[in-house]
Amino acid sequence: MINRNDMLELTRRMTLSRNCFMRAAGAYIDEDGFIDNTFNVNFKNMGKHDQQINLNLAKIIPFSKTNEQLKCYKFPAGDMAYDSIHKLLMALSQYGLKDDLLVQTLCEQLAEGICGTEDAPNKTSHLYGREFGIYIYHGIYDIPKKGSDQSEQWESEEVYSFLVCVAAPIDKDYNAGNPKCGFIFPAFEDRSSEPGKIDIFFENPDCPDEGFLKKILGK
Repeated sequence: MINRNDMLELTRRMTLSRNCFMRAAGAYIDEDGFIDNTFNVNFKNMGKHDQQINLNLAKIIPFSKTNEQLKCYKFPAGDMAYDSIHKLLMALSQYGLKDDLLVQTLCEQLAEGICGTEDAPNKTSHLYGREFGIYIYHGIYDIPKKGSDQSEQWESEEVYSFLVCVAAPIDKDYNAGNPKCGFIFPAFEDRSSEPGKIDIFFENPDCPDEGFLKKILGK
């Protein structure tokens, strides 16, 4: 189970004055599920308006309904094959989205999962047949120690390096609509990093994008 307070703690570092994000990267996907364009920028090099737009988009994931829209999943034991999503996420988190090839590979695989349910009438993809964007944010959060009264101390307990991913429809000007799916990796559990787990978001938890989920978990 995800602790709601842990998620709210993260969102407090997703403001212009207390921004935890270092980079934003991703891709725009055409109606056929192929990459139309990519981007990879230093968050600080964005204008304030664009920073705010991206912060608002990213924080939707941790700010969503905990254990309903946003749920914690375990990766299969030993899932570190060279081409697994898990290994890609570990590398991207470690290198901070600075490897364009890894970013593109992740976007291709996620798009394949999102668009891979068109021939399965019993499955759902809220983005198939539409243009959409995959937005990935790399954040670094110095987790402060807490005293016995739960007040934050000056000392850092752990540095949490993490990714937030958002998949959302886009208009002709590449403006993002409401996110349909996404995730936080590694999972933020008990105010600490848990790389064996991932927190996955679906806008409609009663009708999740199974292809997206299957692509990430590999099952």
